[in-house]
Amino acid sequence: MRHRIVLLTGWLTLCVGKAQQVEFAPDFFSFEEIAKKLSVGGHKVVCAPELRERVALVALQPREWQQAREPIQIAEILCKVRIGELSPESLSDRENYRNPSKRWRDEVSQRLVGRVSTSSQKFQDNLFDENAIPPSVLRQLAEINNHFSGVVERYIYQQFAKRQRIVREINDYLRQPTVEFRLRDFLERFQRSRGLSRSIDKAYEITVYALFNAILGELKVGVRIEANAEQLKALSEFADLVQMLLGLTETNPTRTIEARLFRTGVANAADRGVDIWANFGPIVQVKHVNLSTQIAEDTVENTTADEIVIVCRDADAETICSVASQLGHRIKGIIQESQLISWYNAAFSDRWRATLGAAVLGNLRREFENEFPFSNTFQQFYKERGYDQIPKPSEECLFYEPDEQE
Repeated sequence: MRHRIVLLTGWLTLCVGKAQQVEFAPDFFSFEEIAKKLSVGGHKVVCAPELRERVALVALQPREWQQAREPIQIAEILCKVRIGELSPESLSDRENYRNPSKRWRDEVSQRLVGRVSTSSQKFQDNLFDENAIPPSVLRQLAEINNHFSGVVERYIYQQFAKRQRIVREINDYLRQPTVEFRLRDFLERFQRSRGLSRSIDKAYEITVYALFNAILGELKVGVRIEANAEQLKALSEFADLVQMLLGLTETNPTRTIEARLFRTGVANAADRGVDIWANFGPIVQVKHVNLSTQIAEDTVENTTADEIVIVCRDADAETICSVASQLGHRIKGIIQESQLISWYNAAFSDRWRATLGAAVLGNLRREFENEFPFSNTFQQFYKERGYDQIPKPSEECLFYEPDEQE
């Protein structure tokens, strides 16, 4: 069992640590070869001596390890056992925790990263298979966790925090009082981090929204809504609806509202729908992925609006123009990344830094925190659980790791 627990520490670290891709083409591999292939990202997996002469048929498509399993789900099961909401004996039957643990995991995930698992139910249930964390191993983990006052839970969240370190660094960068913001540098921080590379589209969307919204505020744009007075009288039986929907009445057939932009929602999944919409007409789609012709068609065809503005990388602008003209869709404009960078440079120039630049930075800070809440939620969560108070064990414990500040 000790060998199984040693491998589990590697499994947990790989699952929540820095994303590294691992691939096995269908073939027979010795357990020692498997251990070597799993030793990625500074982590070393050691094969138990008695397994070195054994082989296994393995096939694994390239995938990032943090996508492979749900270590937070394991941590929450262990937490429930530690605080007495689950008994150690109940772990023998998967049905006692299979579905409830998904809810516990999602509650924590929503708090820490602002999203929940979107994997299929079948994939999520694989977590408790014999080749992952079966009940026998879960009971062993619970025993260790209880004996050391929650050390396995703490270990899982420590590894999770390491992976999210870049989020804290970016948040700290945006929070500097005299930050010299450079859009290209901001986007490259996401591209350089394998753990955040899948979030580049959302980072791009945030920067587009921050600038556009700041420009609207600086221009003090108003949107005038006006109805025909005679038609308002003719539709008097719908007066309540018109007032609720448009804010217009027979005596006040016009009104002016502030021009606003709105992001459609905070999520990390790829989105081919509307990213930003305005209360004065156009919608905005933001794309920083490599656009194939098919994705470009989906981007244009799946959006129903009279005026569409698309923000994309310079290399993809021609593809979108070609697809849009073929499909006969009305594209109000295409904004390329080089233009966006130029406008950001202007916003943070000496002329505009104190006004427009400050508004852009304020928008960036707010939207970044909404999209990536980890930087403001993790420490409070960690202390609420008492993980910062777990002392170093006087006896050997494979799962104990000092906190970063220790």
